[in-house]
Amino acid sequence: MPISIPLSELGYQRHYEVRTYEIDSQKRMNVPAIARLMQEAAMQNVIKMGLSVWDLEPHHISWVLMRKQIKITRMPVLGERIVVATYPSGFERMFTYRDYKVFDEAGKLLAASSSCWLLMDTASRRMAPLPDFILAYAKHMPPAEACLPRPETRLPAFKTPEYTRQFEVNWHDLDFNEHLNNTLYIKWMLDPLPPAVLTRQQLQKLDINYRAESQYQDVVQAQVQPSEDGAFLHRLLRVSDGKELAVARTEWLNG
Repeated sequence: MPISIPLSELGYQRHYEVRTYEIDSQKRMNVPAIARLMQEAAMQNVIKMGLSVWDLEPHHISWVLMRKQIKITRMPVLGERIVVATYPSGFERMFTYRDYKVFDEAGKLLAASSSCWLLMDTASRRMAPLPDFILAYAKHMPPAEACLPRPETRLPAFKTPEYTRQFEVNWHDLDFNEHLNNTLYIKWMLDPLPPAVLTRQQLQKLDINYRAESQYQDVVQAQVQPSEDGAFLHRLLRVSDGKELAVARTEWLNG
């Protein structure tokens, strides 16, 4: 029997079944796949609210993800039915916040994610202020105690990479803003990790800070640095100018 998860009045939820192209060698959903489902749920939510990228086009603004933190209790497995839920969770100055939760069929929380967004002026590619028609939703936001903690503000400084991989941004890597899809930032950051980590451990926490957009035909280097506390630091650099596109930190458990 499909479950229903109580949400904010602005929220959205959908049932999914884990598919073969979303799993790893352990038959568990992989991290980029769960991030894609969260992104899709958010897109459907803003379409429902009338705040999608297409609704915002006449105002020459578009949503840009700045920060995302994912905490995972258990990854769903092949064929498992899950519920992905999301809702806007508040405003702060020029930033907006959104929460995501993933549940199993029994209603047990599998993963949770908090995120921070801003609006980009599509002409100047610079940060844009939140217009009044978006701020008007403030009165419908859930109370702070019902929301996830907002992403922490700072990540440790990246120093020396131990593992690297290089990628080129191809046409089908682009999103509707014509820059590298944010879920591919995550995939490319994780790919250089040693196979022993990817096959024998499970991601427990991912904290990523998106710093710059990457565009068609950019060559991007993914770097990974082991941390003294057993975690890993990650970053993406644009090779042509050394621009830091994103940084992240991951924590892993033996799977």
